[in-house]
Parts: sequence; structure tokens; C-alpha cells
Amino acid sequence: MSETITTIPGYKAGTWTIDKTHSSVSFSIRHIVISKVKGTFDDFDATFVTGENPLESSVTASAKVVSINTNEPGRDGHLRTGDFFDAETYPTIDFASTGMRLVKGDYLVDGNITIKGVTKPATFEFEFGGFGGDPYGNYKFGATAKTEVNREDFGLTYNAALETGGMLLGDKVTITLELQAALNA
Repeated sequence: MSETITTIPGYKAGTWTIDKTHSSVSFSIRHIVISKVKGTFDDFDATFVTGENPLESSVTASAKVVSINTNEPGRDGHLRTGDFFDAETYPTIDFASTGMRLVKGDYLVDGNITIKGVTKPATFEFEFGGFGGDPYGNYKFGATAKTEVNREDFGLTYNAALETGGMLLGDKVTITLELQAALNA
């Protein structure tokens, strides 16, 4: 069930371009059962189109797989291989929204995420940080978006059993986006 939109202070309809220097695309996954490993995709792009009604807004986004960065070059190289993302064959991870909802006061962005050539539905929890001008005359918005996917749903099935029990990698991957975008003139 969706709710009625309330006014969002500073909200403007238009087309927005991601500010890469003030944004990040990160992920985390359970590692050897006891902790989580985090990483980023350092090369990404996104365009947001905000409608007069915020629920009529849309987003398209893409991250280049070769830009994966877990601060361990050997692991990053392995993640680019066919054991994981197969960056040569599938160079990007893509998301395209299909709708936006307001449920119990929370914004949800529904869409399709494509990883390793497999497209599945995903819903991001979307939290507006606010709207306002920067010192250079740009009008911006900030937001945080988060979702969780099962990596095996996308053919990322590499794993190894641990001598102590359990598996090397968890199945669930949390994707977190810290976003800042500028309104196009």
C-alpha cells in the first residue's frame, strides 16, 4: 500500500547528474562466517529524473566491474574473472528503476538490476538527505540507497568450504549508495 506524498523541502523536478566526487557505490559480504568484507566500484554513472510528483521519478545507473576495489589487488583480480563477475564478458552492473513508492514513511525505489548478464528485480530503501545549493552555484540533492541481493541469483556461485565449518563467502550482498547529484541547467 502506498501513501500520499508530503512536501519534500527543496524538492525540484528535473534531470540530475551524479556527482562522482561526492558519491560512492559500495558493497559488503559475509567472509569466513565471522566478519564482512567491504568494497567499492570506483567508476560509476547515474542519471535521475525527478517528476513533479516524486513517485514519478526514475533512475538509471551503471558501475564498471573492472573498477572493483576491495583494497586487495589479488582479490580484486579474482573478482574480475569468470569465477565471479567475468568483467571481460559482462563489463557493467546496471540498474533501471521501474517505480517509486512511499510505504510507512519510507521511500522505496523498485527496479531491475543486471549482474553478469542476469536481470532480477531489486528494491532500494531510499533516504533523501536533502536539497540545496553548493558554493559553486549548483543545485544538488543528497541521498542514501541500500538493498540486499543474493549473489547466487546472478551466477556468482564461487565458494569454498572452511575446515572450521561454514563457507568462505555468504550469499547475501548488501549494496549501499551514497549519492549526491546536481540538477542539470
